[in-house]
Amino acid sequence: MGAENSKPSNEVAQHVFSSDAPVRFSNELVDSLQRNTQTDSIRSKQQELQYQTRLTSELEKLREQETQNFSKLSETLAEEAERPSEPTLADKLSDATSSSSTLAEKQRQKDMSRDSVTKEIEALKKKLQGRKRIEQVDSALGKAKEDVATCLRLNDRRPLDCWKEVATFKREVGRLEKEFVEKTIR
Repeated sequence: MGAENSKPSNEVAQHVFSSDAPVRFSNELVDSLQRNTQTDSIRSKQQELQYQTRLTSELEKLREQETQNFSKLSETLAEEAERPSEPTLADKLSDATSSSSTLAEKQRQKDMSRDSVTKEIEALKKKLQGRKRIEQVDSALGKAKEDVATCLRLNDRRPLDCWKEVATFKREVGRLEKEFVEKTIR
């Protein structure tokens, strides 16, 4: 009973089968095995290439099919957008009882399309780019800012040595804030 371990061993047991009669292979089989130059790695690489080519062809078919579906859907959406929809009875009643400003707003929303919104956005972008920047950085503030940055670079281990430059910068910022408040109040 105690001759065997209670836990299975991690070693893989090898089974060797021995036959009573000698095993013989035909000369054709032996010749074909000797002539075959493919190894397991070559076969696996070839199989992987076959998988990849088949996968690529299937993906191309799917892409083509999705492109066709997308074009069909785009065409149907464009046709639906071009066709004016018939107003319902409730819409007709609400239009009859609403004011002219409400009707004008409703018509403006109905006339909006993707193209018109895109054109309006482009016009606003051009308008924003056309505006000139009025605000110019004050030269004294710019110099104070550069002085602080230079001091901090020189004293990277001891930033508290730059207290004079920081105080000058704060004073310039305070001066600009005061000028802005005075302009705003007037």
